[in-house]
Amino acid sequence: MLAALTALDEGRTPDRPVYREAVRTLLTVLAERAPGRSVEVRVPPYGAVQCVPGPRHTRGTPPNVVEMAPATWLELATGRLSWAQAVTDGRVQVSGNRADLSDHLPL
Repeated sequence: MLAALTALDEGRTPDRPVYREAVRTLLTVLAERAPGRSVEVRVPPYGAVQCVPGPRHTRGTPPNVVEMAPATWLELATGRLSWAQAVTDGRVQVSGNRADLSDHLPL
């Protein structure tokens, strides 16, 4: 994960395997700290998890979705970017009334 953050800090795009591992690791931590299946967090093309307690979603498009770019996810998860700022800047797309991760970030 450190390699991915260092690359981003230097204005470079991390190597794909490094980026993928960092994104997936932090998505896993989110799912462990906010267990549930009411919100789907998507970070294409590297991963997605369901998390946050509440009504369980089982098929089709979930009603509560959070989607963002990998760099945004790493910044949010590590506290380099606040949830409010990411939403205000349009760096996070949210749908559904449960799609607010501010209580769960940073990790």
